[in-house]
Amino acid sequence: MTKKWVYLARNGKEAYAEDIGKEPTLDDLKAIFGGKGAGLMAMTAAGAPVPPSFTLTTTACVAYMVDNVLPEGLWDQTLSAMEDIERQTGKKFGDPVNPLLVSVRSGGRQSMPGMMDTVLNLGLNDVTRDALANLVDNEWFSYDAYRRFVTMFSDIVMGYSRSHFEEVLEELKEKEGIKLDTDVSLEGLKWLVSKYKAMYKARFNEDFPTDPYIQLDLSIKAVFKSWNGARAIAYRDHEGIPHDWGTAVNICTMVFGNMGSSSATGVAFSRSPSTGEHEFLYGEFLVNAQGEDVVAGIRTPQQVSLGGSRAWAKFQGISEEERAAKFPSLEEVMPMAYQEFLAIVEMLEQNYRDMQDMEFTIERGKLWMLQTRTGKRTAAAAVRIAVDLVEEGVISKEEAIMRIEPEYVDLLMRPSFDPLVAKTLIAKGLNASPG
Repeated sequence: MTKKWVYLARNGKEAYAEDIGKEPTLDDLKAIFGGKGAGLMAMTAAGAPVPPSFTLTTTACVAYMVDNVLPEGLWDQTLSAMEDIERQTGKKFGDPVNPLLVSVRSGGRQSMPGMMDTVLNLGLNDVTRDALANLVDNEWFSYDAYRRFVTMFSDIVMGYSRSHFEEVLEELKEKEGIKLDTDVSLEGLKWLVSKYKAMYKARFNEDFPTDPYIQLDLSIKAVFKSWNGARAIAYRDHEGIPHDWGTAVNICTMVFGNMGSSSATGVAFSRSPSTGEHEFLYGEFLVNAQGEDVVAGIRTPQQVSLGGSRAWAKFQGISEEERAAKFPSLEEVMPMAYQEFLAIVEMLEQNYRDMQDMEFTIERGKLWMLQTRTGKRTAAAAVRIAVDLVEEGVISKEEAIMRIEPEYVDLLMRPSFDPLVAKTLIAKGLNASPG
């Protein structure tokens, strides 16, 4: 009997319980589906708005690393899962009229932020791009998605650094006299896509792949390989993460934050990862953007909550009038989506009994949850969060004590600046020392 390598988010927990003959714990789910896959399944089961998705297990990655080929049965199971997503969405992968596009994302059992790879907008080619433009009546958006896909695929799957593509984009923006990617003209985007594909052909002596299934096959293998990338290995060495765990691969229906002013994408923490405060939601978002834009540094991200936005503006020396006009919060810009997000955040904290690190996209006013995981935090934040969760009745005192790792105690004993003493500001930056 062929081993099961692929599980749907809509019933993955139940299917895995049947396979192992018991109710799996959260740690069991993370071990087989990675933190991201387990999160997708948990959010889907809880009724949160999650795009239809499925997960290739960490054991599939381990098997791939042994022989450097996909294990027997995995591709057939992947095709079957794609058909299930097609039924859920009413779209078809590679269809010239109503195409299904997906993301392919890594996900280890322990969080490794930024260490492994993601491909967005997979399934695009000249035909499906045209269909996408017709479906949403937005040609600019379709070309923006296409140029992003060619860049990501070339970089992550083929090893052709994205810096080459970004250099061409910067030259185009300079020629058009603009600073933001969102201001590039439609004709400019059309030229970019053509130029990017010509660069790909010149580099690899073959056309950019147009068959969505070839794109998918190559992307799955690339994500498996990213587990043994130099950055990932160095991170695991530093964090003491075993090298034989492998990564899961999550294939998720694409939702788009770059479809205009009613769309957005962002990341948020349910509590401050720096201090552990729980005064408001901590996070950033951008209107008319995809996930990579939030951390790219090209545009100034806006704060998710009004309280966070005002605190950020005060720190930056920006007046309330300027803040509200130029950098309004998600709470102000899209209040209905924000209130829905707030309720989901509370539900996720109760489910995981810990501070959560989340990714979301709003597509034309509709909120979608893309990820939740237990958030990284400073030593000071870890203590405060543990104490607050005890006071809120979420965890016991004993569990709170066990959550404070020995190195946190060491860091808290180091000299630090007194937060109550007046200081003269001489520079701004990101803290990089325990104190």
